[in-house]
Amino acid sequence: MSEEALPGGNTTGAVLIDGVVHKRASPWTATVHAVLRHLEDAGFDAAPRALGFDEQGREMLTYLPGETFGDRRSWPGWASADSMLAQVGQWLRRVHDLTADFTPPRDEHWFIGGAMGPGLIVGHQDASPFNAVVDGDRLVGFCDWDIAGPSSREWDLAFSALTWVPLASPRDGMPLRDDDLRERSRRLHLLLDSYGFDGDRGDFASAVPQRARRQAEVIRTMADAGDAASTALLPIAELLERSATDVEALAGTFWTRPSR
Repeated sequence: MSEEALPGGNTTGAVLIDGVVHKRASPWTATVHAVLRHLEDAGFDAAPRALGFDEQGREMLTYLPGETFGDRRSWPGWASADSMLAQVGQWLRRVHDLTADFTPPRDEHWFIGGAMGPGLIVGHQDASPFNAVVDGDRLVGFCDWDIAGPSSREWDLAFSALTWVPLASPRDGMPLRDDDLRERSRRLHLLLDSYGFDGDRGDFASAVPQRARRQAEVIRTMADAGDAASTALLPIAELLERSATDVEALAGTFWTRPSR
């Protein structure tokens, strides 16, 4: 059987064999598979389906057909399209609603740690453009569920806001112009409206920098432990930390929902 290496992936390389994705398994893989089966049982088809493990112990997943960010350097047009941003919000809401009643296996094990509890959902935790699968102007779903885990809705939504709005700071370090800030505010509210977010948007403002700093902390901790993939992500950790500071400096009006 021939193996076709799939593009992208910072932590676990994936190959395609006869239309099935094979990836190196981790201690939390069985728990993530339980989540994917839960979604499948609910009729949700915008996520890979878990197919067990191969003879090498690798996890097997169905392949989501479509275009991915892959290894490209230029930002694809769909990543900044309003229609795609709205679909991301709708996708997140559907996943959160469906996993609110998820019962984990007794030996639940998550990459991010913790455990399911009252009021929590299972978030993808990395629903960014880099993990999106797209067919034209349609969001097929998100791949790479390795770091999925229990959290509040806001915690998972905050990371997608950082990467899709984007609320992350410009990589070149240049300050944003007023019209850029207005556009980011507009896109933030489009994402939250598409999600059906009914919480306090001023409170959501604090979730974003908290999530950015936590993500950076995880990267730095794993890099210090010798993880090569995390070491390669250290520039991202620095960007997340800078983004947290910049988000905290945004005016209160940035988070105010526009009047209709």
